[in-house]
Amino acid sequence: MTEAILEPDLPIIDPHHHLWDRSAGNTGDLPPPKHGFEAMLRMVPRYLFDELLADMRRGHNVIATVYMECGAMYRQDAEPAFRCVGETEFVRGVAAMSASGIYGDVRACAGIVGHADLTLGAGVRAVLEAQIEAGGGLFKGIRHSASSDPDPDVLGPLARREPGLYRSARFREGFAQLAPLGLSFDAWLLEPQLGDLIELARAFPETTIVVDHVGTPLGIGVYRGRRAERFAPWLDSIRALAALPNVQVKLGGLAMVFPGFDSYMAEPAAGSPELAAEWRPYVDACIQSFGPTRCMFESNFPVDRGTCAYDVLWNAFKILSQGYSAEEKTALFSDTARRVYRLAV
Repeated sequence: MTEAILEPDLPIIDPHHHLWDRSAGNTGDLPPPKHGFEAMLRMVPRYLFDELLADMRRGHNVIATVYMECGAMYRQDAEPAFRCVGETEFVRGVAAMSASGIYGDVRACAGIVGHADLTLGAGVRAVLEAQIEAGGGLFKGIRHSASSDPDPDVLGPLARREPGLYRSARFREGFAQLAPLGLSFDAWLLEPQLGDLIELARAFPETTIVVDHVGTPLGIGVYRGRRAERFAPWLDSIRALAALPNVQVKLGGLAMVFPGFDSYMAEPAAGSPELAAEWRPYVDACIQSFGPTRCMFESNFPVDRGTCAYDVLWNAFKILSQGYSAEEKTALFSDTARRVYRLAV
C-alpha cells in the first residue's frame, strides 16, 4: 500500500527498532507457522542496515534511531554472560556506517539498548561495563524481557520465561547496578504482568524505566475476544505507572500479533486511518496519563511489518497526534526519545 506522507517535515527519532539476519540455515520446506510471530519472522528473515535505511527513506523525516536488543550477532566464542556484547559491537558498526555521511544525514543507531542477564545479580556489573565500552558512547541501557503467560499460545516461540522475573531478589540485585552506571531500562512484558513492573519502578525510583509497546495488551490465545474486557485493568496499570516520574512509555507495538487486531497480516493491508482507529484507545490513554513529554512513538520494525509498511505506520501515528500542539508533537516524535536515551542528535 502506498500513501501520501503526512507532515513530511516533522522530525522523527525512531526509538525502537531491531536488526537481524535469520536467513541462514534451513531454507527448504518448512511446516506452516504455528504462531503469528513465527509467521512474521519468516516474512522478514533479514533486516540489516540496507533494509532499515530503505524504510527511513520512505518519505518521513526520520533523522535518527535507537536500536533495541533482539539477540542478534551474539559472540559465539565468548563466555556465556558476555556473548550479548557481540550485539553491541555489531550495532556500533552500523552506527559508524550511518555516521560516515555516505548515506545522507540520517543517524541510524544513534543510541543502543542492549541486553545483560540481570539474574547474575551484582556480578552483572562486569557485563554492563563491557557493554558500555563496546558501545563507544552509544550504549544507553538494557532490556531484559519478563514476558510470560500461562497459555503457551500467547507468546508462541517467545514463551521461554518463568513468571515473576521482575520480583525476584537476584534480578533486582542486578537491576540495582543500572542507575550507578547511568543506564536506563526497557521493559517488555504483557498487560497482565504490569503489576510486577509497577512494583519494580517503585522500588528503584532513581532508574529510568521505559515501558515498551504500551504494555502489550492481549487479544490472542485465552485472551481472544477479551481485549475490551481487559482494557480497564490495563488502564489502571498505565495510570499507576504514570504516577511514577521515573517511568516513560513507548507508543507502538500494537501492530504485533499479541493484541489480536484484525489488521494483523490482513489482505489487503489496512491503511493508516484504519490503524489509527484500532490503536487510538491505547495511544490516547497513554498520552493523557503520561503527558507528551513522557511518551514516544516507536516503529518496532521490522516486527510491526506484519501489519503495515514503515511509512503507513508513521502516517497512523501522525493521525493519532492530530490536535496536539507543535511543541507536543515534537516531544512525541523526537524530543522524549532524545532526552530519555541521551542522544547527541
